[in-house]
Amino acid sequence: MTASPASEPLQWTDLDKRAVDTIRALAMDAVENTGNGHPGTAMSLAPAAYMLFQRLMRYDPADPDWSGRDRFVLSAGHTSLTLYIQLFYAGLLDLDDLKHFRQWGSRTPGHPEHGHTPGVETTTGPLGQGIGNAVGMAMAARRERGLLDPDAALGGSPFDHRVFTIVSDGDIEEGISHEASALAAHQKLGNLVALYDDNLISIEDDTTIAKSEDVGARYEAYGWHVQTVEWRRSEDYVEDVEALWSAYQTALAETDRPSLIVLKTIIAWPAPNAQNTGKSHGSALGADEVASTKEILGFDPAKSFVVEEDVLTHVRRLRERGAALHHEWDKAYKAWRSANPERTQLHDRMRERRLPDGWTERIPSFEAGKDVATRKASGAVISALAPVLPELWGGSADLAESNNTTPDGEPSFVPPEYATKEFPGDWYGRVLHFGIREHGMGAILNGIALHGGTRPYGATFLVFSDYMRPSVRLAALMKLPVIYVWTHDSVGLGEDGPTHQPVEHLAALRAIPGLEVIRPGDANETAAAWQFALSRPTAPKGLALTRQNLPTFDRSEGSGFAPASEVGKGGYVLVDAPGDGLPDVVLIATGSEVQLAVAAREQLAAEGIGARVVSMPCVEWFDDQDQAYRDTVLPPAVRARVCVEAGIAQPWHRFAGDKGKIVSLEHFGASADYKTLFREFGFTADSVAQAARESLAATRG
Repeated sequence: MTASPASEPLQWTDLDKRAVDTIRALAMDAVENTGNGHPGTAMSLAPAAYMLFQRLMRYDPADPDWSGRDRFVLSAGHTSLTLYIQLFYAGLLDLDDLKHFRQWGSRTPGHPEHGHTPGVETTTGPLGQGIGNAVGMAMAARRERGLLDPDAALGGSPFDHRVFTIVSDGDIEEGISHEASALAAHQKLGNLVALYDDNLISIEDDTTIAKSEDVGARYEAYGWHVQTVEWRRSEDYVEDVEALWSAYQTALAETDRPSLIVLKTIIAWPAPNAQNTGKSHGSALGADEVASTKEILGFDPAKSFVVEEDVLTHVRRLRERGAALHHEWDKAYKAWRSANPERTQLHDRMRERRLPDGWTERIPSFEAGKDVATRKASGAVISALAPVLPELWGGSADLAESNNTTPDGEPSFVPPEYATKEFPGDWYGRVLHFGIREHGMGAILNGIALHGGTRPYGATFLVFSDYMRPSVRLAALMKLPVIYVWTHDSVGLGEDGPTHQPVEHLAALRAIPGLEVIRPGDANETAAAWQFALSRPTAPKGLALTRQNLPTFDRSEGSGFAPASEVGKGGYVLVDAPGDGLPDVVLIATGSEVQLAVAAREQLAAEGIGARVVSMPCVEWFDDQDQAYRDTVLPPAVRARVCVEAGIAQPWHRFAGDKGKIVSLEHFGASADYKTLFREFGFTADSVAQAARESLAATRG
């Protein structure tokens, strides 16, 4: 859905050739300096990367976050110098940054890191993530256009831009590339152009040892537009930049399909001995090989990190080109702003991730005494917020009905010919359908968030968070405001049995630094969880929600129960022990087990034992509170404690302390209805009350 540009002839001068060879020399020097760092790929990709930044992309180095820019994703993050040297040419990095490649405190870490190095669009290290991010960015660009300028002619909107990515054999081999690429074709993402560096080499040398499929045919089968540029010719190796330029021009003219250019290169060319070897993929070439290669390129082998003045002047003209492109875009953007005052307000909000005034008034409250599954409460919140938060969009990995992630009456994001009776939609809809592609979904969500503007969520069963964990980890590393809706959060899902019942997953997810896992205890906690998740766009959030119904607590004045607004503190006193003073025992619970702690409190009260119930929906938010607040919730003097969660005990020992007890599940589940499972596995009010008695006895012993 992007208009094609007029085809332009390639102006490729001797200075361009020298600039490309300088990239090779700098890559060898940087890796030689640190001892490793994938020099070979940076050498063979030098012309392609240079062409992208210097000729093809709409990009302004003076404003690397310019919203009108084309995006570049180096999915092959191991060849980080491919990107770093272009950023140096653009003036965003210094020569010293290349000299300190992979060293402590440098702006050039081993793999590109978003937010750490200017001009890096995403953190790509684990292979395949980048192409998933690129797909997400291309989808976000279309959704943004639909929100802000849907009626503009193709190519006539300031919100029309492209996403370019370079992928390697490693990206292509990872399963996530299949998930993301298949969906990209289904979505007809004509604004996405991928270059596949087909050099036949990986760390274990010749890729024939593990790979024999026809990648181009595979992508054609998905529905991509595929071209092949052959630089490995029978008689010689020819870096035919004209052929590559022509392929890019053809790809840019293809507006109905994503494009793949298969570029057949020789890794580490023109190194006389290292080219076409696995060693050049991940190791320094060695002083002798570097010297020999520099002689071939016409550089002084005795000198390192040399950038001739005329080359630097030439490549820095990118800044002039970028400024001119930015200026032209600004004129179109200002005209759009003048003609669209309401959409301008939306765009400004989206850029700042600022929510509209009064949006929380749309969040529903749930009647006390009525049993509601937290997944259903979550769905009600999404539907209620959809009209006032157009930037919020998302969907499920083929579990929409189970995850309750489809807002009422909203169209799907899909090419019109693929809309169905169940899910009507169009190019600019808001309901995402990822298919059964959890890992691809995770990377695409990251790409949407990285693109900026819109706010994505994605859903599956909690047990399948395993399939998307690498993407979740990267979202946490990049501090992206992605929301995961993980339903069926315990053995409480019932009859599907142990393959679908998460046991270790809550603990495993809480172990990811920066991921905020929220497990609400009733419908109103769920509503509050959404409120705080949306209002804190500084980290990914995972909502762990029940399949089974839970009681909705009476939080009215005089009930003794705290308001759900306390959820924002992560842990709070839901209902205190009868009487004044410190409680005898503190019962800490999350999710569906909060009701068990409340019932156990009543049992203990009948025995004269004062029990405080603490709901702990989000450990990470509780840890963010100051020590004084945490001590008011969990008084250090009260050593009798019980933690209750239908998962492994691992995260709870620090809260239980040396005298506390943990009611947990240290084995896999079984197939039965949830009430039977909770009874048989000891998740009952009686079990919690007994654990409280035992903890009290331990403190008195």
